[in-house]
Amino acid sequence: MPSLIDMRRRIRAVKSTQQITKAMKMVAASKLRRAQERVMSARPFAEEVERVRLSVASRVDQTQHPLLQRRPGADTGATLVIAITSDRGLCGGFNQNVVKAVGAFIRENPSRPISLGLVGRKGRDLLARRGLPVRFQYVNLPKVAGISDAEAIAEPAIADFTDGKVDSVYLIYNEFKSVMQQQLRVKCLLPLAPVGEQEAAAAASKGEYIYEPSPQEIFDVLLQRIVEVQILHALLESSAGFYAAQMTAMDAATRNSADMIESLTLTMNKVRQAAITREIIEVVSGAEAL
Repeated sequence: MPSLIDMRRRIRAVKSTQQITKAMKMVAASKLRRAQERVMSARPFAEEVERVRLSVASRVDQTQHPLLQRRPGADTGATLVIAITSDRGLCGGFNQNVVKAVGAFIRENPSRPISLGLVGRKGRDLLARRGLPVRFQYVNLPKVAGISDAEAIAEPAIADFTDGKVDSVYLIYNEFKSVMQQQLRVKCLLPLAPVGEQEAAAAASKGEYIYEPSPQEIFDVLLQRIVEVQILHALLESSAGFYAAQMTAMDAATRNSADMIESLTLTMNKVRQAAITREIIEVVSGAEAL
């Protein structure tokens, strides 16, 4: 049985850990609120971009744009998978779920040549060792992801798709649903889905506009911006999901620490009581011997 000194040392160590996990939980909760606000603020922009795309699509030839072309080998050809994880850990299974999803995607498509785009240090460390070609890495993410970060990630993906090096681009990330839940998303980023005739006609019927420059030029720029907006949205969702997962993990660690302190204190009291009882028996035995 451990001595009292060892038990007290363990209790102090667990209490110190508990203070750290409690502080990390509070920090994550504070950052989560701001991350949620950024996600909500980005949604109107994404909705407006989609509204403009519907409006312009009715006035251009969609079949000519390379980002909308679905190639014959889209379901079996070369694929770029962009996996978005965090730079830090202590967030439960947040990053591991993305890694497992990438592994499942690879197993479900054994005939596809797959390359990886790794966003976040944890994903890079876990996926780079699998032996698959890595197209690009994007680590040391800023605290607040911006459109420049989305552009840096979208640039190699768009270049590979338009040059014919890959036939499709997929995005795998955690989508924030609630503090307790993050939903894993596997999303086809490229080729973009063309606007249907009915949707385009409905958007065109809402009003007539004069375009400067031409609708085709606007459409070309808009499609690239849509890809960047989708990546930015994924970065913001992943950031909010990370803080939610970290807050939940640190809350569980804090509660586990409290349970461990209680258990160690009970054990320490038993050890101390046993030592006191032993000393009393020794005193009584000595008195009787005298």
